[in-house]
Amino acid sequence: MGILSGNPSKEPLHVGEITGIWAYLLSTNGLLRLYETLNNHAGDDDLKRELQDLHKTMEEETVKLTQLLKENGIPLPPETPERPVADAETIPPGARVLDPEIANTVSMNLGQGLVSCSMVMGQCVREDVAMLFGQFHASKALAGAKWLRLMKEKAWLITPPLQPQLSTAKKA
Repeated sequence: MGILSGNPSKEPLHVGEITGIWAYLLSTNGLLRLYETLNNHAGDDDLKRELQDLHKTMEEETVKLTQLLKENGIPLPPETPERPVADAETIPPGARVLDPEIANTVSMNLGQGLVSCSMVMGQCVREDVAMLFGQFHASKALAGAKWLRLMKEKAWLITPPLQPQLSTAKKA
């Protein structure tokens, strides 16, 4: 038997795993509060539903990560309190975040989350932690596909310049 070849949940976390888990949990806690705020600003029902689904998934992630850190004696990152529910119509027009801005911000966060999950998985020694972040990664990829479809349907997608069609004359 090699080193660290027993039950993964009984193996110690190394400093990279701890940092990755802790930082991911910290940023997820912050994004939860951000998405609560953005949900207050959202006007589109489909956008609200997708924000709520994503919020639920992220809350489940925080429960798992909190438990993992506690089991390993690691102090938890700070949390901010939940945001109260507000009516979007009461937010002044100049202060309100618009639906396309919300959608594009969340889409960007999902992409950053994929990178974060990949980074943690790549530095893991414990298989259980790598698999947990693999699940988070798959969940974010699925959410990203749903967001992309929503953004296309609502015409909220902001694309970089698209390649112009080559004329048939230039092909010859």
